[in-house]
Order: sequence, then C-alpha cells, then structure tokens
Amino acid sequence: MKDYWEERFTAEGKIWGDAPSKTALHAKDLFKNHQVRNILVPGAGYGRNAGYLEAEGFEVSGIEISETALRTARQSNQKIIYYQGSVLEMPFAELSYDAIYCFNVLHLFRERERRIFVQKCLNQIKENGVVFFTAFSEQESSFGKGNCVEVNTYESKPGRPVHYFTESDLKEHFKEFEVIETGLMEDPENHGSEGPHIHLVHYIFAQKKAAS
Repeated sequence: MKDYWEERFTAEGKIWGDAPSKTALHAKDLFKNHQVRNILVPGAGYGRNAGYLEAEGFEVSGIEISETALRTARQSNQKIIYYQGSVLEMPFAELSYDAIYCFNVLHLFRERERRIFVQKCLNQIKENGVVFFTAFSEQESSFGKGNCVEVNTYESKPGRPVHYFTESDLKEHFKEFEVIETGLMEDPENHGSEGPHIHLVHYIFAQKKAAS
C-alpha cells in the first residue's frame, strides 16, 4: 500500500487538483451543526480536503502514508498538524478529536483491516464525537473488474484492493456508532488517463455512542 501511493504521488503530484471533494463541503456543514472544533483527517493525501476544512475555521490534523504527499501538504498549509504513517498505526498522538473526516480510504482495505481502522477511529474521537466517511459504492463503473479477493472486493491494480460498499454494508461497519445520515453522492474528478469522470460514493455520518 505504501509503495503504491508513494509511486503515484511522485508520478502524478496533485492527482485530484486543489479543489476539495464535494463530500467535504457537506461534511463541513454537518460538523458546524454539531459544534465541531477539531478534526482528524486519516489518509489526508496532499491536503486538499484538510486544507479546505482548516480554511473553514476548524483545527485540523492529518495522517498520510506517502512522504511525498506529506511534503506537498506541509508546504501548502503550515497550520495543519500532519503525521506520517498508516492509518492502521493510529494513534500518532494521545489526543481525542471532535470529529473525523475520511475520504475514500476505508474501501482500500480488506475486511479485517477495515474493522481495525473503524475501531481505531472510534477510539480517537471524544464521547458524542462524530465521523464522516466516504467509500466507493457498488454502483461504481469499476465494480466487478479485476481479481476478486473478498466479497465485493476487487484488485484491479496489483497491490490495491478496492471494496465496493452497499449502504447496508457501510452501516454494518459502523454498528458501534449511532448513524445519523447516509447518502449516495456524485463526486466528479479529472485526472490522469481517465480524464473527467464521476465517482458514485456512499457516505455515512455517525456519532459515537455515549458510555452507558
């Protein structure tokens, strides 16, 4: 996984441009409605979504596995605290956050690692904290292409499995949370040999349950 992303960021730079994902705009409104102050962004890349959230007035920290992407992110915004490493190695600091925003990272793992990742996120947010996750849906045009390595998980590129979520599957991954909102969103991109295209991503907005 690390080699794949390091090579890709080295070759393609700001792969998705500077504009934030449409999902970040929606997450921002939900976070403000829930009085969120500080946010953790796992899989921050070169900082396009983290930078947007910081500009909207949140205190932001990010985690990224690619050193090349991190250099770009740190040069772009020195107000954001970035940690280098895998999201599966969290926590990088003994901190708790009001919220987590995670864009299209969860679907890059096999089931066991997805469960570990979600649990680590649960551990890193405060009581009543919230999370906003996006992931590829089963309506993606690439669904079913490549070597099937697990249920609804295909390796279309060597070393990069992709899991395609149904809404019920995504909710089940967050069964330890109180689900507030889910949806399917069109997220346009324009990069590389693919040119302009639209991803169909599921998103989930959920809250950590209060301790009983």
